Amino acid sequence: MKKSKKKEKKPGFTGIKELGTSMKKNTTLYIFLILPIIYFVVFKYIPMFGNIIAFRKYVPGQSYFGVSWEGFRYFEMFLKDEAFWNAFKNTIVLSGISLLICFPIPIIFSLLLNELMQKKFKKVVQSVTIIPRFLSVVVVVAMMNAMLSPSTGIVNRIIEYFGGEAIYFMNDPFWFRIIYICSELWQFVGWNSIIYMAVLSSADQEQYEAAMVDGAGKIKQAIHITLPIMLPTIAINLIISLGNILNIGFEKVLLMYTPTTYETADIIQTFVYRIGLMGANYSYGTAVGLFQGVISLTLLWMANRITNKRWGCGLW
Repeated sequence: MKKSKKKEKKPGFTGIKELGTSMKKNTTLYIFLILPIIYFVVFKYIPMFGNIIAFRKYVPGQSYFGVSWEGFRYFEMFLKDEAFWNAFKNTIVLSGISLLICFPIPIIFSLLLNELMQKKFKKVVQSVTIIPRFLSVVVVVAMMNAMLSPSTGIVNRIIEYFGGEAIYFMNDPFWFRIIYICSELWQFVGWNSIIYMAVLSSADQEQYEAAMVDGAGKIKQAIHITLPIMLPTIAINLIISLGNILNIGFEKVLLMYTPTTYETADIIQTFVYRIGLMGANYSYGTAVGLFQGVISLTLLWMANRITNKRWGCGLW
């Protein structure tokens, strides 16, 4: 008997057919995707074409893409600019400290919160720590200014009560990084712990019961069961954090810093804002922003490659 030849499926056609079937079944979901797609196209992808003015001279009122080619002149300018390197150093230091402190604390917080047996108290703690995330950056900075005011702030009142002198916290370069990190912790620890709590809630309880039978305590359970469960989520969050290491909170820094704190407060984004927008040197600012984007992309790629090799979990 002759074997019947099976018709080869065309993968391209099958993919389009499957997409059409999926769109028919999930029409509402695809409709909801329209606005996010438009947002990313209009505000993220189309503006990328503006990076060309990093290599061309831009004159306000003339062509959006510059009037003449300048090559790498603007890159050479900021690479020789001491103010840029000070901003670059401040960005690395502030982002590094933020990563070392603000990244592990939500993990520790979620582990501790997971051990609470009283559900009502657990919900109260979660609610109290998540609420600051919904406050505007303007409100947060205004609260810090009110609390740390040298004349009326409650912190300086306490210092003076114990015989100390009032400290100008918001105008002191030494205190800027400490205040920034503390405000980030207060505002985002509860919010960043949500994803870890979601992972822990789906953990297999039989593993914990078996570990308890074998005599493993809470610490050993956390090391050998809980952390391996959380590892893929931790790895992905770490990749994203490393990719954003040069994109530290621009709005908060802009509202917090003053000319007296430029020494430690001026970061790449505020430098670009001050030189590029306020100083109307658009091509120069674009060159700095493009340089920042290339470094961020490189860090993201390296972090993803390392986590894929070491733990087998990455963004792609």
